[in-house]
Amino acid sequence: MQKIKSVAVLLLLSFCSVQLFSQLTHQPGEFTRADTLRGTITPERSWWNVTKYDLTCSFDFNKRSIAGKNIIAYQVLSTPTKEMQVDLQVGLDIDSVILDGKSLMFRRDGNAYFVSVPQNQEIKAIKNIIVYYHGIPRPAIRPPWDGGVIWSKDKSGNPWISVACQGLGASVWYPCKDHQSDEPDSASVTMIVPDTLVAISNGRWRSTIKNGDGTTAYTWAVTNPINNYNIIPYIGKYAHWHEDFAGEKGKLDCDYWVLDYNLDKAKEQFKQAAQMLKCFEHWFGPYPFYEDGYKLVEAPHLGMEHQSAVAYGNNFANGYRGTDLSETGWGLKWDFIIVHESGHEWFGNNITSNDVADMWVHESFTNYSETIFVTCEFGKEAGNDYVIGTRSRIQNKLPVQGPYGVNQEGSGDMYYKGGNMIHTIRQVINDDEKFRKILRGLNGKFYHKTVDGADVKQYISKEAGIDFSKVFDQYLNNVQIPVLEYKIEGKKITYRWTNCINGFDLPLKVQAGGAAFWISPTQRWKKLKVKQAVTEFSVDRNFYVEIKKVN
Repeated sequence: MQKIKSVAVLLLLSFCSVQLFSQLTHQPGEFTRADTLRGTITPERSWWNVTKYDLTCSFDFNKRSIAGKNIIAYQVLSTPTKEMQVDLQVGLDIDSVILDGKSLMFRRDGNAYFVSVPQNQEIKAIKNIIVYYHGIPRPAIRPPWDGGVIWSKDKSGNPWISVACQGLGASVWYPCKDHQSDEPDSASVTMIVPDTLVAISNGRWRSTIKNGDGTTAYTWAVTNPINNYNIIPYIGKYAHWHEDFAGEKGKLDCDYWVLDYNLDKAKEQFKQAAQMLKCFEHWFGPYPFYEDGYKLVEAPHLGMEHQSAVAYGNNFANGYRGTDLSETGWGLKWDFIIVHESGHEWFGNNITSNDVADMWVHESFTNYSETIFVTCEFGKEAGNDYVIGTRSRIQNKLPVQGPYGVNQEGSGDMYYKGGNMIHTIRQVINDDEKFRKILRGLNGKFYHKTVDGADVKQYISKEAGIDFSKVFDQYLNNVQIPVLEYKIEGKKITYRWTNCINGFDLPLKVQAGGAAFWISPTQRWKKLKVKQAVTEFSVDRNFYVEIKKVN
């Protein structure tokens, strides 16, 4: 997987002190060794780069257990340390590790294994290490938020199995290098399941082999880079249909897999997928994974952006579980999971953050993809209504930006606040065609790459010709909403920024005396003379700021 940053910079960032606090369970100073092992490019990770996972796994529904092997292909980047870190979470155990036909020694440290490896491996060589494992993986409690392996049954009583592991980590169900910065360039998944069930995974179907013992092996594969947490099994009594989408790069294979008794209503609801693809290709560029196709797969949880096999569990209804997150009415006119989770194919799967601390790159842009979709379907003012309506869900208790190197995201405001930040930036650019080119440019510049949040910020500022660094700092690293204070004295309006970072720089479109115009506030009072006395002064609603009249 091609990366924007060097290994040296990754190491530097990973070992930085924790500069912010967390969204969920951690408070400052509460991070553990396990957090560091998971979130850091350790010396035992830095010398090798994953190139492919070839995973084979069998599932025992009655015992809630799995067993299998992962052939990890890797490239040697530098002289190996004495050990290689392979992640596998407690509940699962490594049985053996094989390299060049020889069994290697290994030790466990919580959710990480350290495998003793020869240090004479040739630089740039591609090697294969085989990791055999088994066990009872962590079960999902409240997927997809509290993840793990999902052992459920459909309404007919058939086993229905999947995994949700974003944040928790793919090592909850298979051994891997469980760090977001290192994606395999391709992957293959073979699932051994009872003959009565069907198994689906990412990418394209490769083979179905009857084993003659009551089980069948289904193999699927992707030929593009993929996040660890996106590699997912779906096992159940599935039915399938296929459609072609005429996209920007030609024919895109679209395949839909749902439980057999949901086929008719799924065919009706999933018509929205073509509308989504048309809209997003226009705004974001071609679907990033034509080689692997696009799939929606019904899942035993609400949904997740599993690359080329998007998980769907929204009950074939519009809205978000039947509700409108914007409370404007627009959110009930389309299926949230189809739109939002598919939006991640561009932001999250095509462009991936190196560290989960920068998950706003995934979630803020994908949140804004909802506004883009509403705009495509119902017009620009409807889109504006939608994104502004979501502001009521912003909490402003913790920063959107998370701490680096400890596998910790920032706050949930990365969704609605992040989307409104992007909407505000769009207003300042004040040219929707340029804004669209920037969104498409991001997906071209960082095509199939992992990035830092700083890379995205710099690209937007450069292409817009506007320095947005203070805007990003304000909305990502701080919880205050900027306040425009103003005074009216006849034909004179005085204004300034307060409740903001030093040097905050955000031009505003305002209205006074029936006229709309732009101002460039600072933290010092500025004066503006108008042609006639005014009594009202307002900021365009599309800017995520507050306004306050003072005496």
